[in-house]
Amino acid sequence: MKESGNPHRKLLQSIQADGSLSLADLSEKAGMSQSSTWRKIHELESEGVIRKRVTLLDPGKLDLKLCVIAHVTLEDHHEETVASFASVVSERPEIMECYALSGAFDYMLKIRAKDVESYEAFMTHYLLRNRRVRTVVSSFVLRELKFSTELPI
Repeated sequence: MKESGNPHRKLLQSIQADGSLSLADLSEKAGMSQSSTWRKIHELESEGVIRKRVTLLDPGKLDLKLCVIAHVTLEDHHEETVASFASVVSERPEIMECYALSGAFDYMLKIRAKDVESYEAFMTHYLLRNRRVRTVVSSFVLRELKFSTELPI
């Protein structure tokens, strides 16, 4: 899928730009028949290229205006330490994204909260109470300059 004229690339670009497009619209944009488009979508889903279809919600309109980037350092890197931290990450819906990092911090979390007080409660009750967490350094997002879920294909 290297060339920009590739119908499969066009199909993926169209799906990630607007997941609500009908099969007919996707077929037209990709220059494929509807049956070919349907088969290709199911093939891409079974291969894991299309992982999930979702609807993006506006966090500000759902009273989750505060976006926090938290850098976390663990006490050590033993298997049980990482598993304990991973458990907190997977259980807490406030944590939108989590990345293991190289460098000064072990993890970076993207967290959504209603306000500073609710973030402080979350951090105190879930991150800092985990005895495996050494430090949490939080930065509050002042303005979002770019947000995209579309891969540059």
